[in-house]
Amino acid sequence: MKFATKAIHSSYDCDGHNRALMPPIYQNSMFALHEIGEQIPYRYSRLSNPTRRILEDTVADLEGGAAAYAFASGMAGIDAVWRTFLQPGDTIVAVADIYGGAYDLLIDVYAKWGVNVVFADLTRPENFDEILAAQKVKMVWLETPSNPLLRLVDIQALAAKAKAAGTLVGIDNTFATPYLQRPLDLGCDIVFHSATKYLCGHSDVLMGVVVVKTKELAKPLHTMMVNSGAIAGPMDCWLVLRGIKTLALRMEAHCKNALEIARRLENHPAVEKAFYPGLPSHEHHALTQTQMPKGAGGVVTVYLKNDSKEAANNVIKNMTMVKMASSLGGVESLVNHCYSQSHSGVPHDVKMQMGIKVGLLRFSIGIEDADDIWNDICAGLDTAL
Repeated sequence: MKFATKAIHSSYDCDGHNRALMPPIYQNSMFALHEIGEQIPYRYSRLSNPTRRILEDTVADLEGGAAAYAFASGMAGIDAVWRTFLQPGDTIVAVADIYGGAYDLLIDVYAKWGVNVVFADLTRPENFDEILAAQKVKMVWLETPSNPLLRLVDIQALAAKAKAAGTLVGIDNTFATPYLQRPLDLGCDIVFHSATKYLCGHSDVLMGVVVVKTKELAKPLHTMMVNSGAIAGPMDCWLVLRGIKTLALRMEAHCKNALEIARRLENHPAVEKAFYPGLPSHEHHALTQTQMPKGAGGVVTVYLKNDSKEAANNVIKNMTMVKMASSLGGVESLVNHCYSQSHSGVPHDVKMQMGIKVGLLRFSIGIEDADDIWNDICAGLDTAL
């Protein structure tokens, strides 16, 4: 089956659920045993739940993985991966322009726990070579396209280097989704999604999903999920399952609108620079065409010429349809002031190194009419002239 068909029909047999066309919501904490020691597939929902299992199997199928696990939030999913595979004294190498929440977790928790955290510009593969030559690396953590400057790394090249060194490769695939990019096919071991974003697509769920390439990796991760208990609830799993059914259609619309808005932003007099991998001007446009051939995603970021909080705030206040919010990936267009929102916990000097200027705005382009989105953004940008 092709992707759009898999997204609707994967991993669910209605005959096993009273022929319900949509997977039922098993709103249960426990399941009845007929006798001591009876082996049944579901006993207690922290261990496993039928609705959650259908979602996990669906995402695993879409990513081409051996197993997937759904967590109560994106950060819970990332934390479970790192706690499963890292120990004090281990080294993790992460992309320098990592998501702010992941940066905070590495610095405030894992570094203090004794994990050696190294941030590197992995858009230059030779940087990774130097690190691998200098020390043993347990895991490399990729994010491509990155949040918010949409920089790409060459997944296949970095994964090959990691494999040669015996290093696990994890990747945040949230911005691309399995519709645009399948990292396991390119050599990664672990794929993470903030399902809060595009997998759900309707801004009504908090969830993280982790997919692993092999059953050997699945076992310890499942044990960590069971022991830590940060599992996704059945209602949230059902909502994400509902969202995934339209993922292909939504991503096509997001990509089409984002490319059009990016082209227009690139020529707006209030914009110093527009960042979108689908633009020929993007530093990694050539890699985008080979690594994400179906499209460059739904996020567009800009630097305002007036690099100030006041200018950014004026743009935000003078848009009516495009709302300021902390997330992305929903059907509606949103704007994020990354300096004070997604990367608020990152120190100022590190933000500057990352390129997170105070006059940076990240637009999550929805699936509304492109002209309506543009007219609303223009109403805001005109105040920054």
